[in-house]
Order: sequence, then C-alpha cells, then structure tokens
Amino acid sequence: MIDKTTLNEKPTLPLGGANGKLISQLARMCNRHGLISGATGTGKTVTLQVLAEGFSKLGVPVFAADVKGDLSGIATAGKTHPKIDERLQHIPLDNYGFNGFPTVFWDIFGKKGHPIRATVSEMGPLLLANLLELNDTQTGVLYGCFRVADDQGLLLLDLKDLRAMLLWMGENTKALKTEYGNFSPASIAAIQRKLLVLEDQGADQFFGEPAVNIRDLMQTDFSGNGVINLLDASTLVHESPRLYGTFLLWLLSELFEELPECGDQDRPKLVFFFDEAHLIFDQAPKPLLEKIEQVVRLIRSKGVGIFFITQSPLDISEDVLGQLGLRVQHALRAFTPKDRKTVKAVAENFRENPNIDTTAVITELGIGEALVSTLNEKGMPSVVERVLICPPNSRIGPLTTSEWNDFFQRSPLKGRYDQDIDRESAYELLKQRGEQAANEAEQAEKKDKPSRSRGRQSAGEAFLKSAARAIGSQIGRQLIRGLLGSLIGKR
Repeated sequence: MIDKTTLNEKPTLPLGGANGKLISQLARMCNRHGLISGATGTGKTVTLQVLAEGFSKLGVPVFAADVKGDLSGIATAGKTHPKIDERLQHIPLDNYGFNGFPTVFWDIFGKKGHPIRATVSEMGPLLLANLLELNDTQTGVLYGCFRVADDQGLLLLDLKDLRAMLLWMGENTKALKTEYGNFSPASIAAIQRKLLVLEDQGADQFFGEPAVNIRDLMQTDFSGNGVINLLDASTLVHESPRLYGTFLLWLLSELFEELPECGDQDRPKLVFFFDEAHLIFDQAPKPLLEKIEQVVRLIRSKGVGIFFITQSPLDISEDVLGQLGLRVQHALRAFTPKDRKTVKAVAENFRENPNIDTTAVITELGIGEALVSTLNEKGMPSVVERVLICPPNSRIGPLTTSEWNDFFQRSPLKGRYDQDIDRESAYELLKQRGEQAANEAEQAEKKDKPSRSRGRQSAGEAFLKSAARAIGSQIGRQLIRGLLGSLIGKR
C-alpha cells in the first residue's frame, strides 16, 4: 500500500472548514468509531461520501451500506459546480480536484452487485432468533436445534437445512427429551412459519454458499487507494429491515473473529459505515444489545472503525453511544416540545465551546453544515465547532445504468460469488449413508430378533432415516460460530 503522507506527517481525515481553518480527524483515532446524525435532507449522505473518500485516499478499505441508492457516484469523478466553488472559498483544502474511487458493488439479492451470503451456521441462533422475532420459548427451541446439529456434526448451510432439522426434531421430540429437554411442537411449527415469511422476503438468497470472504472486503487498488465496498440496501432496508440490521451485525462479528489483534496503528485496517443504525437497536433483546456493545468495544483492537449514521444520536443505545469518538451532527428540527427536548439532550453530548450556543446552532445549521467534535492525540474530545463539510471529489448522486454496468463488468471479484453453490454431493452422501445404516439395522433386527416389533427404532436410527430424507448438510466436524453467532459467546 502506498502511504499518502510523508514520514513526518500524521495521516489525517479532512472534514471541513471552521473560521478559516481546516478541521481534521487524526486517522489513528478513527478506530474509536464515530457518529453521523441529523434530520433527513441535511447532508448526512454527502458527509458519509466525504469520509469514505478520505479513508480510501489513506489506503483504508471501506464497507458502506447504500440505503438510498445514491452513493454509487463515488466510483466516478465529480464535476465543477458554483456551490462547490463557493464552499471551497471557505475551506482551506490543498490540491482539491475531481476523481472517482475504486468501488466494488454488493447486493444480497444479487441484482445491483455481487451476491453476499452467509450460512445459517455462521449466523447462529442469537442473531437468527432476533431476525425471526422469536419469543423466549421459540428462541430456546432454536438454540436446541443448533446444539443437536452440533452434536450430530451437521452443518446448517441454508434455510432448507434448518427447516429439515426442525422437521426431524418435531418427529423425534420424545427421543430427544431426555438429553435436550422438551421441544414444543407448537414452537417448532411457529419457527417454521416464520422461516417461510423470511423466505418470502428474499432471505433464502442470503443464506447459503459461497459465503463472503472477509478478506475480499479489505483490498486496495494498484495505486494504494482503499477499495470502497458498497452494499445496495435500497430494497432491503424497506422490504426486510431486520435482515439488513442482522446481516451487518453478523458481518461485524465475523470481522471481530477473523482479524488478528493489531495494537495502535496510524490508521484503521477497515472502516465500516452503518446507515439507518436505529434498525439494529429497535426492539433488540437485551442479550443481543449486550453482544453489540461488546463487539463495538472490542473490535477497536482489530483496527476496525465503525461509523453509525442515523437521524438522532438518541437512536443509539447509551452504552454504544458512549464509545463513539468522532461526532458529526447535522441539523435537527424542533417543532414540538419532544423535539426540543431531544435537541437539548443531543447538545449535551458535545464538549462545550464558549463561543457557540450548541443547542441553538443545532436547529440553525444549513445543508452541508454540521457541529463537529474530533478526538485529539490522547483520545479526548475537542470542543465542538460549527463546520462547513468538505465537498466530495466524486459525483454526488448515482451512476447511470450503463455506467454501473461498465464498472461492474470490470470488478476484480467478477465470477467469484455470482454462482450459488448447493452441495448436492453432500446431500447425496448423507442420504446414502442414512439409507445404508437404516437397511443394515433392519436386516440385523430381522436376523437376530425376529420377534421384536418392527415399528420400534432407536433415536439414532430415527435420526439417520430423517436425515437421509430431509437434511442436505455437510458432516464431519463440529460447528464453529463467532461472537454473535455462538451458543456460548466464544469460539
């Protein structure tokens, strides 16, 4: 990777101008995470674009969710505009110019980017229970399903495998009760119904293989610029908001599990932008909230920075909000007493500047203006400043269809994820083994104990028969899941 700074310079991330001076964030503090907040139409998306560009220039890969479908223009150069010229007069930027940035497009549905997938086993019962909105009893059944699959050495790759496993459990509740407890048929049926709803929302396209390789999200181009990975979530966030939030939480947990400890560095290894962040906190159960707070706190040591984007900082849980170092607050509206109370609470999150009435300014900010608080070398927040955000170097707005097609055809990941893999060989192998074992057991029963009732079978035989009939998963090793995916919270 080409270092974009001299040996004597500490890499920084320019944010904008205030009173004729450039406001920047030290890159080494960007693994302390950040927050971009503000009402709709106040400039949050452009701020995200400017930050993503800044990280790319520093050689830091970026993963960002594009919930409006208008970030794709980051792949091509912007054009001069009177408003940009006017803004540059107030921001002391050196060598400003127009250029695009290396971009890879992703889409869970595979329509506007490379398909991005995970297996059911990797997702784990905690996140899956939240995705399915299960109650406590149903969640317990789902945990039991994963535990039985673990004990039998069965990988749950897609929703078909999970349904088959639940079906077998429903048929063998008595045999399983002694070791695993009671699995209510009503709860199993309820989970099955919710899986059907999830499939109708398109989730069956997300669960499966090939699962995304985290390293493919952490690339640089030949010039040393960090590659910007854009997840098109414009459809996902409206049609299946829980799947959107659950997927991003899973991705964070995978990053935490796979990346090594790296200590203090002069810039992050990867920066993760989480738009519509309230979707991961709305109605999330306490165990999941605790896991989220744990991941956000610990992933710093892996060199990953997380930036949450939402309308109000109060959308974020208090434990997570307290860990977000860089704060960029765009305008909030105060039409009602509740709005004014929110504005006051948001203002109290900043370190006071004696020259600024923070509460008043929050409601007065224009489009592209923000109250900004950075972190200094010691990790302490600076006093809040009223900042005019830098204009992006790339295009504001989406690519045309032909432009997008051209970029996608030249993607370095072309063909790697585009074809889904259904392990028919694993299904056939398990089916053959199950049928063979069942036939051998039946022949032995006829030979050795002809008087024994033909209708009885052991739990093991029942499992083999049901598995041969329904489950197409790989066998041969215990399942390993990450921090948010595991049964016990660790590998």
